[in-house]
Amino acid sequence: MNIGLFINDVHSEEPEYATTCLARAAVNRGHEAWYIGVEDFAYDPDESVKARAHPVRKSKYKSNAALLEDLQRKDAPVDRIAVADLDVLLLRNNPSEDGAERPWAQSAGVIFGQLAARQGVIVLNDPSRLANALNKLYFQVFPEEVRPSSLITRDRGEIKEFVESHKRGSVLKPLQGSGGQNVFLAAPDDLSNLNQIIDAILRDGYVVAQEYLPAAAEGDLRIILVNGKPLMYEGKYASFRRMNVGGDMRSNIHAGGEGRKGEVTEKVLAIAEVVRPKLIQDGMFLVGLDIAGDKLMEVNVFSPGGLYSMEKFEDVPFSDVVIEALEHKVDIRRRYGTDFTNIQIATM
Repeated sequence: MNIGLFINDVHSEEPEYATTCLARAAVNRGHEAWYIGVEDFAYDPDESVKARAHPVRKSKYKSNAALLEDLQRKDAPVDRIAVADLDVLLLRNNPSEDGAERPWAQSAGVIFGQLAARQGVIVLNDPSRLANALNKLYFQVFPEEVRPSSLITRDRGEIKEFVESHKRGSVLKPLQGSGGQNVFLAAPDDLSNLNQIIDAILRDGYVVAQEYLPAAAEGDLRIILVNGKPLMYEGKYASFRRMNVGGDMRSNIHAGGEGRKGEVTEKVLAIAEVVRPKLIQDGMFLVGLDIAGDKLMEVNVFSPGGLYSMEKFEDVPFSDVVIEALEHKVDIRRRYGTDFTNIQIATM
């Protein structure tokens, strides 16, 4: 199996990233893997899609760090490959990381992923539906019963009215972006700096005002779904709890959060079941759900992370299960050709 891993930039990858876990699992299972950055695609005059790809050269790696050391060294090879020769293209870039300095890069995976899918490559998650998830509006398509009350607007008066009406507090954040950037907690009994908070977010576009979930004070649970179902191995779920530290309300690891072993409850499984039909309809193969109490906080369909921590806490190879699921899809494509669309095969 030939796997392409589309990321923001090869040299910004880290051993703890889920992409690195997946690449190592793939090559250790005997597959070929290439890393492709947002700048590396090309549409040739003959209408073929090419990519300057960074190959993972060895067939076995004992650690993620060893794989990245090979990939990121100065003399590491770069091949110009035909994207149509890939069996699978995993879109693993985080669009929000390119929002400020390279806004053109945010949609590169979606655009070239659609071209690759037309050439018979299995592209995951489905690029045509990922285009609808480039901002937090995608979160609003899920049933109201599993998500907090929200307002999306640029009207100051509406934002203030929302904050004042939610006595337990409100979370304010930009519609675009992720990773805990420009996320604020506004309390109705302390509105002294509300104007400054609104100003800061308005510079990025629309404001999302969301009811504060008290359960979020204890952090949130990240659980991985594959083919619309919670990822499991030998009775253990791929999950971990992300705790906020030092009084910071954000539990995102990159924003200073701390990871701990997670507990998947019946409430968590019920939420996963509620969102499953929409994820399947949209061809979302690999998804991260962030849950606080009995509510969703985020649905990550672009670059859901945490596999490294989940494997560490549970001591099981969740990445191998993901690659095994890809092997199954490739077998289906080889048997049936293009009888199934990319969206259909994405969650089979």
